[in-house]
Amino acid sequence: MKLIFNALTKYIFGLLLVGVLLFLPAGSFGYMNGWLFVGLLFLPMLLLGVVLLIRSPKLLEKRLNANETEKTQKRVVAVAGLLFVLGFVVAGLDFRFGWSRIPFWVVAAASVVMLVSYGLYAEVMRENAYLSRTIEVQDDQKIVDTGLYGIVRHPMYAVTVWLFLSIPVVLGSWWSFLCFLPYVAVIVVRIQNEEKVLETGLCGYSEYKKRVKYRLLPLIW
Repeated sequence: MKLIFNALTKYIFGLLLVGVLLFLPAGSFGYMNGWLFVGLLFLPMLLLGVVLLIRSPKLLEKRLNANETEKTQKRVVAVAGLLFVLGFVVAGLDFRFGWSRIPFWVVAAASVVMLVSYGLYAEVMRENAYLSRTIEVQDDQKIVDTGLYGIVRHPMYAVTVWLFLSIPVVLGSWWSFLCFLPYVAVIVVRIQNEEKVLETGLCGYSEYKKRVKYRLLPLIW
């Protein structure tokens, strides 16, 4: 019951926060791109939360814990949070003042990318039961090198880059896209720091790096 209460509290708070950040600057509940985004994000999130609660409550508990201990990661999380707040507010203002004109088919394509990315996000969690929102090496942690982890070393981050860059397009704002774009650099810093932690504390990680050469994008980095 404690886990359910914690999950529901964070879910409702996140929903309300996103609503305020989008619709208050928009000055209207008629911001349809905002409603589209809310549906695309929070309905799959609710479904995934229910599945995790039933099948893997320990993983759900890990995903709810966002208390970073690494100094670098604390800064990364803070910067990412600021980018998200700025991106949502700018998207709402963009709707109010009509700065951007994104064709419907582009918004539709971005919606598909967002849904596919969320599906891959769920697949990564299915493959790796050690996934935590914080950078840590768990007592019983083992190397996962199958599935998406056999393609890139950080498939969760690879998926979230596509997910987050699709958000401002779904919201119908090119200016918001510019706000979200630095998130890629934030993820690069997070990965570099995380790999130092994993090399130090996770047995076999150095060998895994030799087998799977790319961190985020195959043939690129």
